[in-house]
Amino acid sequence: MRKRLIILGLILSTVLVFASGTAGLCSACAAPDKQVRPEDFNSRAAYLIDYDTGEVLFERNADDKYPIASMVKIMTLNIAFDEIKAGRLSLDQMITISDTAAGMGGSQMFLDAGKEYSVSDLIKGITIVSANDASVAVAETIAGSKEAFIDMMNELAAAMGLENTKFVNVTGLPQEGQYSTARDVTAMMRKLIGNPEYFNYSTIYMENYTHPGGRISELVNTNKLVRFYKGCDGGKTGFTNDAMYCLSATAKRGDTRVIATVLGAESSKSRNNEISSMFNYAFHNFKTVKLLEKDKTFPAEIKIDGAKEGVVELAAKEDLTVLEKRGEKGAYELRFTLNAGIKAPVSAGSGIGVVELIDKNTGETLGKTAILTMSDINRRTLLDGIGTIFDNWFFGI
Repeated sequence: MRKRLIILGLILSTVLVFASGTAGLCSACAAPDKQVRPEDFNSRAAYLIDYDTGEVLFERNADDKYPIASMVKIMTLNIAFDEIKAGRLSLDQMITISDTAAGMGGSQMFLDAGKEYSVSDLIKGITIVSANDASVAVAETIAGSKEAFIDMMNELAAAMGLENTKFVNVTGLPQEGQYSTARDVTAMMRKLIGNPEYFNYSTIYMENYTHPGGRISELVNTNKLVRFYKGCDGGKTGFTNDAMYCLSATAKRGDTRVIATVLGAESSKSRNNEISSMFNYAFHNFKTVKLLEKDKTFPAEIKIDGAKEGVVELAAKEDLTVLEKRGEKGAYELRFTLNAGIKAPVSAGSGIGVVELIDKNTGETLGKTAILTMSDINRRTLLDGIGTIFDNWFFGI
């Protein structure tokens, strides 16, 4: 018997229905009961989102503007990784440290002026110890000056739609006119952790770093939750007298990743407790359901004009997930639309359509991604047509 295959996009679209349930949930998780209440927080602002969907799980004063201290370096790291992806910077590139960079006060990794350090090591210093000297060195390398780099930071903020954020320096040291919000900081962190290389640095809790001349500096992560909260693998702290204690951190358990941000807590212990409280709430009450997995191939029957193959290997360009509340279940549709006017031949890796994730109960579009062909789709020849006729005649296919 012929193997049954998923059928996608015979003319315009088709619908695949998925329903997720709660079978197998532990009794302690079946009824959500852990909550976060605004009255339990003493920080100025707090914000919690699901990383995959961006769904807001908790917010308090999320759009109020405050100084954010060293959390401005989240944007420094975003620009650095963007430059690396664009090929204008590389992790193994060596940078000669200027007197200006080496002379920065505040938190630092104690760089030696005139010595060469790799971009990778400078990113490590920024990520682990919030190094001002490393931040200035990276800024000067990318933009030519601190001032030009600040322009880049504000341009990226505008491009990301961060309307309540303004940068006036690259370190977060106190300066009039620099501010952001819990919502905007979370958006910056969400972009940052989209770089897998980031976690090579953010998960380090302690390291004895050897400078070019052999001198050793101990690097200890300012984000203590990397060590003390199960699943926390990244984040950026900040502290000045004006900003008070700030932290934006991410944690993952199973398939669920969340980001929590606190601005203006009274102490480092308080900011860690508030972030942990939001993490606990998220993991206890919600779960991520993956309906379509990135790069996971599946066979499908599609009709493309002039194609030899009727069955090809397809894959989603990105994951399609939903965040469900534990104890509840949802029904979803994966609605595929074949690109108009597509004709054979089509090379492997090409986008042939788009799949949308639809909430079956509300009709809301929860996400969408491209569908790629993972095998070549060749043009049908005359001999292919004759062969099909014989197959149909003799085998009744």
